Amino acid sequence: MTKLTLTAPAKLNLFLHINNRRADGYHELESLFTMLDFGDELSFELIEEDDIQIVGDVAGINHEDNLIYKAAKALLPHRTVKKGVNVHLTKHLPMGGGVGGGSSDAATTLLALNTLWECGLTLQALAKIGLQLGADVPVFIHGKTALAQGVGEVLTPFDYPEKWYLVVAPGVHVSTVKVFTDPDLPRSTAKLKTPWQMADTRNDCEELVKKLYPEVEKTLTWLLKYAPSRMTGTGSCCFAVFDDEQTALRVLQQMPSSWQGFVAKSASESITHKQLATWLNKEK
Repeated sequence: MTKLTLTAPAKLNLFLHINNRRADGYHELESLFTMLDFGDELSFELIEEDDIQIVGDVAGINHEDNLIYKAAKALLPHRTVKKGVNVHLTKHLPMGGGVGGGSSDAATTLLALNTLWECGLTLQALAKIGLQLGADVPVFIHGKTALAQGVGEVLTPFDYPEKWYLVVAPGVHVSTVKVFTDPDLPRSTAKLKTPWQMADTRNDCEELVKKLYPEVEKTLTWLLKYAPSRMTGTGSCCFAVFDDEQTALRVLQQMPSSWQGFVAKSASESITHKQLATWLNKEK
């Protein structure tokens, strides 16, 4: 049990409402997260040296600032297998795109090393550690379609139909800090009342981001010609929802060459958890 390869999936915020801004500066929000069956690939191999090594697509990221490193370091006090780890990262998700690349990598690292280092921590304990690394990390730890509330830490599993999504990255990096500190950001959306429908929702960051980053507005305008579309989270990535893969792929083929994109299906359970369960069954 020394090597494990997992997918760190993309997520979409199917909507994002900002309810208010607290005195401590944090924002209370409501958002519906779903995982996609597409993401970065991380391979973990235990090594004799007591070290955390990260190789692969890590250019431009300082080692100690890397969320993979921070996640691994956070588990060191809990490990019972006293070995180091070499992590190989293959990036498929755009940075700053709002699809959770860094947070997903961190969560996948926590899940993998909890197993390889035999830490024995529950998902709740891992999520608590993950929250210190980023607000979205617990979503990936639990790995379920979920309604997030509070500052994003209150997660309620949510039954939502699986769909096909075309995700487009227009090639701009949106700063979450810039968006959430802008005085023009809406901060007073009423909390959802039960029952609610997707038609009653929106992304409260979208209008501001379109104004600050015209390429995002251009992307949404293009996608809306084909299907219902939105921006995900506070990032630059936009998505369109389809009932079948073939239609989504046809639209992808017509995408302007200056953008990047992919088609993936949403999953009620994270691909990471499925892969980890399969690996554990093989190791028994």
